[in-house]
Amino acid sequence: MPKTKPESETALYAPVKRFLESQGFTVKGEVCGCDLVGLRGDEPPVVVIGELKLKFNLELVLQGVERSAACDEVWLAVRVGARGGRENDRRVRKLCRLLGFGLLGVFSTGRVEVFVEPSPWQPRVNKKRRARLVREHRRRHGDPAAGGTTKVPIMTAYRQQALLCAAMLQGGPCRTSQVKAAVPDGPKILLHNVYGWFDRVERGVYRLTSDGVAALARWPQPIA
Repeated sequence: MPKTKPESETALYAPVKRFLESQGFTVKGEVCGCDLVGLRGDEPPVVVIGELKLKFNLELVLQGVERSAACDEVWLAVRVGARGGRENDRRVRKLCRLLGFGLLGVFSTGRVEVFVEPSPWQPRVNKKRRARLVREHRRRHGDPAAGGTTKVPIMTAYRQQALLCAAMLQGGPCRTSQVKAAVPDGPKILLHNVYGWFDRVERGVYRLTSDGVAALARWPQPIA
């Protein structure tokens, strides 16, 4: 016997069917493994496939991907609870747009809301973010941070430069002009003191704080 779907999931079928029928589709359920299939127009007809889930999850997305080659549109439909769910997450909606899927929310009243329309989508290039990635990649020395690292400070290009500044000061107070000779951005790093490693002795002269000494003990640098 075929495996039956949970009652609450099949309850999504009628509202989604009515929605697609209002768009001119003739809808039938459980066609060739798809939760629902709709046809509209003459030969060749416009074909839509709908997949139903109680919650938005990876399995729903994978089903949509699997169905996408056999139809013109894919609609993912999820139940909308009283507190909402992942369908409200902007990243989820962005994922659906990226894949070209439609996303429907089905309320307990039977109302259906369109969260995302199915259509091909070309992401707009974020030039500022792209430039930041390129700049950070090029400024880092070597590959100091393993991918997937969590709960520890990331060795960014800025931190690397701050450590070089600290190394310049480990022998005692130093002038910014001396630091600049080794680290071009050194004077700004000393002035802003993001990590609390530096202490101003007088105009243009800095020394290490105890935090700076601890940083060098954690991330030893060559003697400057």
